Amino acid sequence: MTISALLAAPSELTDVASSKTAIVLMTRIRLARNLAGTPFPGWAKPAQREKTLETCRTALESASPLRRAASAAVGELSDLDKLMLVERHLISRELSGSAGPAGVVINKEQTVSVMINEEDHLRLQVLRAGLQLKKAWGAINDLDSALEERLDYAFSPTLGYLTACPTNLGTGMRASAMMHLPALVISSQMERVVRAVNQLGMVVRGLFGEGSDASGSIFQISNQTTLGETEEQILSRLGSVLDTILEHELNARAKLLETDGAKLYDKIGRAYGILQQSHLLSSSEAMNLLSLLRLGIDLGAFPAGTRAITDRLLIEVQPGHLQHAARHELEPGARDLLCARLLRSEFANFAKPDFMLGGRN
Repeated sequence: MTISALLAAPSELTDVASSKTAIVLMTRIRLARNLAGTPFPGWAKPAQREKTLETCRTALESASPLRRAASAAVGELSDLDKLMLVERHLISRELSGSAGPAGVVINKEQTVSVMINEEDHLRLQVLRAGLQLKKAWGAINDLDSALEERLDYAFSPTLGYLTACPTNLGTGMRASAMMHLPALVISSQMERVVRAVNQLGMVVRGLFGEGSDASGSIFQISNQTTLGETEEQILSRLGSVLDTILEHELNARAKLLETDGAKLYDKIGRAYGILQQSHLLSSSEAMNLLSLLRLGIDLGAFPAGTRAITDRLLIEVQPGHLQHAARHELEPGARDLLCARLLRSEFANFAKPDFMLGGRN
């Protein structure tokens, strides 16, 4: 299977049948691994990077979790394919812009991806819809064990897995959850939450990681520390933090409804109207409107089953996916036209809001 064919198929995160979680959209666990006796990608010469790419691709394609997976060198991918892979969180922006030998291997379900020659020789990733830390860890641990039988990892008895960046030493693990937190944003509490999370050794980032915006009130919460803790300890601590954030979001929603429910439902109703009638929408604006509609679904103003539609659209309104639908590159203005047309079509027969069900007139 080619990467282009893979992207034409639905994934766990774009398949409408897989969206069942109100606040946690996705769980992701990433492991950083490097080959013993080989310079890190940032220090390696082109010939060394090419050899690493070939060695790792061979090992990955023979590991049982990735048999019949799609595999490609970054240089073989079109700009649009790379953009879509970033939007689906299957590769990083850094790998997308890689100038030297680098590659990616992705399983057909798009729940496992491995980047080769990004910051480290290998970046293993497992993604799961909703909050599934244990299942994601089990899957990536199995893949890691399968690869360790084929590759000689760089490992120190005192420092753990050796990585290009010292902050990844130890387990080399970054576990994260993507959370939809509109009530905390609307009530101006996110800054306080970010400070509290940082003090607990976790970090809050935007939709696409470090340096990105939190479009659609979507945030990534992940561990900062990888040295001195086991994987199980990291996951347990992250799980506790996620539970606390989830509780704060639910409390913020309840308070908004109690103190100014009419204003909140007005925001949701206006978003619904714009999605039905607009003729120009940027991807960022569309995501913010979809975020409000998703909040309305969670509050009972729309049928719960429609959440899957908003979750799919949160991906499909992004620039790469819009251009893929158009089958060619588009200027920003043309993308805005297509984005609005897509949403008008999707919401033409969408359920009308019933704010009485949500508890307000």
